[in-house]
Amino acid sequence: MLLSLIKILAFVAVVTAATFGAARLMEVSGGAEITVAGVELTLSPLELTIGFIVLIVLVWLVLKLLGLLIATLRFINGDETAISRYFNRNRERKGFEALSQGMMALASGEGHLAMAKASRAERYLDRPDLTNLLTAQAAELAGDRKKAEETYKKLLQDDRTRFVGVRGIMKQRLADGDTETALQLAKKAFELKPKHEETQDVLLRLQAESHDWAGARKTLGQKLKSGHLPRDVHKRRDAVLALSEAKDILDENKTIEAREAAIEANRLSPDLIPAAAMAARGYIEAGNPRYATRVIKKAWSVEPHPDLASAFAEIAPDEGPKDRIKRFSVLTRMHPDHPETKMLLTELHLAAEDFPAARRALGKLAEEAPTARSLTLMAAIERGEGSDDGVVRAWLTKALTAPRGPQWVCDNCQHIHANWDPVCGNCHGFDTLSWRTPPNAEVAMPGGTEMLPLIVGPKPAEDAGALAIVTETAEVGEDTDDSKKEEAK
Repeated sequence: MLLSLIKILAFVAVVTAATFGAARLMEVSGGAEITVAGVELTLSPLELTIGFIVLIVLVWLVLKLLGLLIATLRFINGDETAISRYFNRNRERKGFEALSQGMMALASGEGHLAMAKASRAERYLDRPDLTNLLTAQAAELAGDRKKAEETYKKLLQDDRTRFVGVRGIMKQRLADGDTETALQLAKKAFELKPKHEETQDVLLRLQAESHDWAGARKTLGQKLKSGHLPRDVHKRRDAVLALSEAKDILDENKTIEAREAAIEANRLSPDLIPAAAMAARGYIEAGNPRYATRVIKKAWSVEPHPDLASAFAEIAPDEGPKDRIKRFSVLTRMHPDHPETKMLLTELHLAAEDFPAARRALGKLAEEAPTARSLTLMAAIERGEGSDDGVVRAWLTKALTAPRGPQWVCDNCQHIHANWDPVCGNCHGFDTLSWRTPPNAEVAMPGGTEMLPLIVGPKPAEDAGALAIVTETAEVGEDTDDSKKEEAK
C-alpha cells in the first residue's frame, strides 16, 4: 500500500515538473531559425526541447538496432552472443528437466523411460558425464547389458568418470562369473579411489578367492587406514590371511616358511583355532613342544576344539593311555563342563579301557545334549562294559538320527563346511566361518536303521572292541583325531 502511494506521488511530481518546465519555456522569448535546402524553420524554445528529446530517443534506437544487427551476424557466425545465450539457456532448461525426469524414472524402476529421458537430456545438455551415467544405470535396470557396457566404456574416456566406468564394468564381470577380469578391474578401481569402501571389499574378496594373500593383506591395511574397519577386526582378519598364506606355503612343501607364517597368524590372533593348531604343529616339527603346549592351552582357554586336542596329542604320539590322560589334564581342567572337554576325556578313558571312568566323564551329555559323537561314545561304553547288542544298537540308532553338533558354519548363508576356510564356498564371504551348532541340525539319515547290522557287527571277545565302534561309526559323529584312531586300532 505504501509503495503504491509512493509511485503515485512520484508520477504526480514528474507530471508537475514537466508542466512547470513547459510553461516556463513558453514564456521565454526568442527561438531558433534553421534553414535546410532553402526551407526555413523557426522553432520556439519548447519545440527545441521536444526536438532534442526526440533526437536522443532516435539515436538510442539506432544504436540498439545496430547492436542487434551485429549480434545477429555474430550468431550466424557461431560466436557467443545474447541471442546464443538465450537459446543456450532454453536448451539447458529443457535438458536439465529431461535429466530430472530420467532420474525420477530410474528411482521408480522405469528403465526404458529413464533411457529415453537420458537420450533427450544428452541432445540438449552436451554433458556426457551426467547423461552417460544415467544411460548406463537405466540400461542395467532395463536389462540391456550391451548398451550399459558401451556406455560405461564411454565413461572411461573422461578422468572425472573413469572410476564409475571401471566400477560398472567390474560389476558386470562379477555378475558373469568372470572373476579374473573382475579382479584386474577391482585393482584399477582401487588405484583410482583407494578409500572407496565397496571397492575395498570387492577387491579383498576377489584376492582371497584367488589366494593372493599378500595383496589381500595390503587391501586390509588400507581399509584400516581409511577408517572402514575397527582395529580388533583388522587384527583378526590379518591373522586369517596370514594363516591362509601359511596353508598355501605348506602345500608347496616350504616347511620353514609355513611354520613362520602360522606362528605369525597365531601371534596376531591367538584365539583363531586353525592358526593355533598349525602353529603348534610348526613348533612340534621344530622340536619345541613347550611352545606348542602354550599355544594350544591359550586357544583352548577361549574355545575347546577337537583340532586343538588332535594337535596336542601329536606332541607325544608314543605315550601310553594313562600318561596321555595325565598330560591332557592341563586342557580338561580349563572347561570341565564343556561338551568338548567331556567327550575328549571320555575318549581318553576309552583308550585306557577304563569304561566306568569313561561313563563318569561323559555324564548325562548323551541324554541332555545328544549329538552323533556323544551317542556313539555311549555305545562304545556299553559295548566295553559287556552290554547286550540291543543296548548298543539302541544308542547307535539314536546316533544315526542325532545332530552332528558344532561344525564350521558360515554366519552369512549358514552353509556347513567340513574344514575351516577363509572364504565361504557358498556365498564367498570372507572370514565368516565360526565353530558352532548349525541351525536346523536335526537331520536324519534316510534308511539309517538298516545300516545298523553293518556298523555294529559281531561282538568281539576283548573289551577293547568297544573302541572299534567309535572308529567304525566315525562317519556318523565327529571325526576323532588321527592319533586316537591309531590307539583304537
